[in-house]
Amino acid sequence: MALTILEGSTFCICDEIGDLDRRTSGLFAEDTRVLSRLELRVDGARPLLLSSGKVEYFSAAFYLRNPIVGGLPQDTLSIARERFVGEGMQDHVILKNESAEPLSFELGLEVGADFADIITVKEHDFALGHPATARPLPAPASARFDPDANQLVLEEANGRGAKTQVLLSRRGRIDGACVSYALELAPREVWELRIDVLHSLSGAEAPRVAVERHFGEEREHVRESLEVWHLRVPRLRARADDVRLAFDQSLADLAALRMRTGDSLGMLPAAGMPWFMTVFGRDTLIASLQTMLLGPELAVASLDALAALQATEDDPSIDAEPGKILHELRRGRAAESWFGTYYGTVDATPLFLVLLSEVWRWTADAELVERFRAPALAALRWIDESGDRDGDGFVEYERRTPRGLENQSWKD
Repeated sequence: MALTILEGSTFCICDEIGDLDRRTSGLFAEDTRVLSRLELRVDGARPLLLSSGKVEYFSAAFYLRNPIVGGLPQDTLSIARERFVGEGMQDHVILKNESAEPLSFELGLEVGADFADIITVKEHDFALGHPATARPLPAPASARFDPDANQLVLEEANGRGAKTQVLLSRRGRIDGACVSYALELAPREVWELRIDVLHSLSGAEAPRVAVERHFGEEREHVRESLEVWHLRVPRLRARADDVRLAFDQSLADLAALRMRTGDSLGMLPAAGMPWFMTVFGRDTLIASLQTMLLGPELAVASLDALAALQATEDDPSIDAEPGKILHELRRGRAAESWFGTYYGTVDATPLFLVLLSEVWRWTADAELVERFRAPALAALRWIDESGDRDGDGFVEYERRTPRGLENQSWKD
């Protein structure tokens, strides 16, 4: 069973023991899979599951036991994996000898990256894609060991510049993209390993000290963001536990979908996890409409982001026309294989006006509405002009780029 944790548009899909297996799992950032393999082995065998699950939407824990392999008796070694996702990913692996006898074994870790775009990876997912006709995944990245920083650097194949740094808190034996530790644990002894994963599509490398400081600050930032969210939204008091729990879970799920599109913009809802953690015109607008009860912050952030991305020119290559609200925003490798900004949607522009109207009804904030006067008038012009191609008073659409969507209405 797959497990997904995320923070903003960075997310990790893994199996029940925390492994990434290069199929459709991985660590994704900027619509690019920056880590496609992360496999933990005890004497070459997969650990056995005790339990696993999310702790919060941005963290997970996996509790494992050793298989009967090598000289290890059954259930003598406990393994905990604690995972956190921020702008990168951090794993904390904790092993404990639960027996009254010394244990000797090898702990192995294999990593890999292919820097595949998220849309290609999604096509290999049986639930949403078409694996039989999907484009092949890129070749695995080469692995280079940097002894000074004690890190494996995964460098994109085909001469491209992306890199993923996998920093290790302990030194082990390196063999390509594999690191192993020959361990001897006394009775009740605990051994720990921290793994920090950071990426750069431009190829820049962060120094070790900066990475360690970054993850410490990231954890605090994410937790504070969640605490602020809970303080801002309404609270529900109910005698029925099912109602209260459903409300609390809904708040947690919505908090997980929040993402930041830029330093100047607030948090707005993504279209859905894991494959659609980005701005989608209609999805972002509808989610904002449906959550006005919780306050206007998500709606205002959505209006800000979509107004900033509103088309200003006629560009058939991306189905853009002046005043039109975009369909989808992509970054990284997905922007190369699909579109960076794509406007092939018939309903996002009217929905933009509907949301602006609802924000006014809920807040009576005239200054806010005045701020969106120009985008609103441009959207109205699009509805009357480019959106109504035959002048019959109804909005219609026509794909103008052969790479675009044939169906540009709801249920596309």
